[in-house]
Amino acid sequence: MLKFIQEVFYVHNKKEVADKMNISEHTIRFWAKSGFFPFIKRSDTNIRLFDDYDLEWVKIVKCLRVAGVESKEIKKYIELCLVGDSTVPERYDIIIRTKEKTKAQIKELMEQMVLLEYKEAFYQNIMKNNLKDSWNPINNIQIEERIAI
Repeated sequence: MLKFIQEVFYVHNKKEVADKMNISEHTIRFWAKSGFFPFIKRSDTNIRLFDDYDLEWVKIVKCLRVAGVESKEIKKYIELCLVGDSTVPERYDIIIRTKEKTKAQIKELMEQMVLLEYKEAFYQNIMKNNLKDSWNPINNIQIEERIAI
């Protein structure tokens, strides 16, 4: 005898998805209109409804967007997913390229963080010891030059 198991999925509206994923409702609506969520349904009152599977689409779209992937490339990724497992190598390439780009962004941000932390300590020292800001070019211009400006 065959036994059918019915899985129950919680249905989320656009606001709940936006809150849960920490993105704006406007972004959810834009992504939905862009075709990034191929299986979302609508209620009788035309409200977009997301199930738990749809949330997985939202997660990958958000990940790709935050990593700087353009909408056209995201759409390509989704279309490849819809084709099926035969496109795994192509999707893998998209993920690897995105990962490498993200690593470079993180490296750049870490370099900027080092400078910001240095400047933070620099300014704390100026405030604590009532010093002049030697990095501010205006403090290195002679009085006569300031008047000429």
